[in-house]
Amino acid sequence: MKARYKYRFYPTDQQQRSLAQLFGCVRVVWNDALALCKESKTKPKSAQLQKLVITQAKLTEERKWLSEVSNIPLQQSVADLDIAFKNFFASCKGKRKGSKVGYPKFKKRTNSQSARFRIGGFSFKGDGVYIAKIGIVKPIWSRKLPSEPSSVTVIKDCASRYFLSFVVEVEPILTKADNPSIGIDLGIKTFAVMSNGEKAESPSYKELDRKLRKLQRKLARQPKDTKRREITRIKIAKLHNRIADTRQDFLHKLSTKIVSENQAIVLEDLNVSGMVKNRKLSRAISQQGWREFRRLCEAKSEKFGRDFRTIDRWEPTSQVCSSCGFNWGKLDLNVRSVQCLSCQTEHDRDENAAANINKVGMGYRHDSKWAQRQDKTISVAPVDEASRITARLRR
Repeated sequence: MKARYKYRFYPTDQQQRSLAQLFGCVRVVWNDALALCKESKTKPKSAQLQKLVITQAKLTEERKWLSEVSNIPLQQSVADLDIAFKNFFASCKGKRKGSKVGYPKFKKRTNSQSARFRIGGFSFKGDGVYIAKIGIVKPIWSRKLPSEPSSVTVIKDCASRYFLSFVVEVEPILTKADNPSIGIDLGIKTFAVMSNGEKAESPSYKELDRKLRKLQRKLARQPKDTKRREITRIKIAKLHNRIADTRQDFLHKLSTKIVSENQAIVLEDLNVSGMVKNRKLSRAISQQGWREFRRLCEAKSEKFGRDFRTIDRWEPTSQVCSSCGFNWGKLDLNVRSVQCLSCQTEHDRDENAAANINKVGMGYRHDSKWAQRQDKTISVAPVDEASRITARLRR
């Protein structure tokens, strides 16, 4: 299986100028190729686009500076555009799973910049990496590469940070976990509640979010194409990076812990794109990173030989008693504790949902207590016993 290993590096002033020129050339080639695709009735092939926007463009006075950078990332830019069109067409025809892929867009200089090099465009020189027509850059090797990389991508994010991203081939690590399975219920106030009783609290983004809102209001008041607006834009980008890095660190640590300790991981297939349409909760839901957590658990389960499962989003995990299977119906979000009318067991709402997720994911297994009980589960509560829902708390 393939994996990405990302390292930060600090280029010299000369290397920064060379990288800025490289990113500009890659961006211009992408935009020129996309403009040709929009003008033509049928999309030209990748080889034809490379001939028009690279080979023939270097002979013109307007684009002769394309020859000052390596030709490899320019060719990769056209190849990436071809892949973007294939994904768009496959999404339109319904052949591609997941959310809809939009039409390729023009690149801006204020967005994140990148340039990809294949084998031949980079090589290792001691503890540094030589990049064609850029020189030797020295990344911070936080961990060793497991194998020889097939490509490297030079990235400059919106906050002017530089990274090297290597694509390498890794072998699965088959180990045995202590616990057979675990169900995870994801939430906003408490990020994850596990079926074994453990809870994972999400980092607080309130302070960073407050600073971000203040800077965004300041940016809206400033005139365009001014130095002060550019300074504010970079401050906003740095705050976004701090929030993203905090969330990514938390998700990586939590997913690694869960995958290393459990043989089977069961999650609920949440409709995140539909949930963020709620304008009162959309910001809080987006900051949690539920989809990213699921992706990390799935990838690490494949790496460590674990069994990753998801259950249907319509399963009534919050409406069923995890002990006896009695269905008490839909509950309001402010109800955090429930006492079952059948077995008299009092449940925490999230812990009960996590236990049901684990049982449904592992094949509708109910615990052995129900086989030992003499009473039977009733489908409707008695008239004189309308409800035993307790502990109404604000969420």
